[in-house]
Amino acid sequence: MSKFSILSSFLAVTLLFQGCSNEKKSDKQEEMIAQKAHAILNTNQFVLQALDNKKYVIEKKRDGFSLKNAKGKVLILDIFATWCPPCQGEASHLASLQKKYKKNLQVIGITVEQNIPNSKLENFRKEFGANYTLVNSHQNRLIIDAIATQLKIGKNFGIPLMALYKDGKLINFYQGATEEEFIESDIKKALGK
Repeated sequence: MSKFSILSSFLAVTLLFQGCSNEKKSDKQEEMIAQKAHAILNTNQFVLQALDNKKYVIEKKRDGFSLKNAKGKVLILDIFATWCPPCQGEASHLASLQKKYKKNLQVIGITVEQNIPNSKLENFRKEFGANYTLVNSHQNRLIIDAIATQLKIGKNFGIPLMALYKDGKLINFYQGATEEEFIESDIKKALGK
């Protein structure tokens, strides 16, 4: 679906709901809605801040996502929540893979929880062995929506959701609890091993 079609659909739905509302929206409010829709559709870079304050730039490509300045590296974007038992269970497995393939792999955990304190993520890291990059950024929701859109799974998907990319191309994605061996097999294929 083209960006124009998506934007047109978004605006049509917005206008439909505005027509059903008793509130009259000002021209300024309507313009802000249109600007937000345009910004979401045209975002090609996401700057995510990790718990150690390091910034990671994720670039949206035609067939996936890539970590800026990390050509040849496999990227796992893990969408999770601190309260989710399968997410808690996978954390040590992702840490194991990050350690094993540290030169060729970057795991980035993106929480679906908005406005949570970094201390909650630090506690998650310590309790469940999530020794890989965890981001808590205002752009988390934007990149999560972009990933879901690109995977064509809708915005109400189950977690954990992991998407594995190499050089901006989707290798595979996993929804729900996934065995470490399956993920490692795809990492090896992506690395040509």
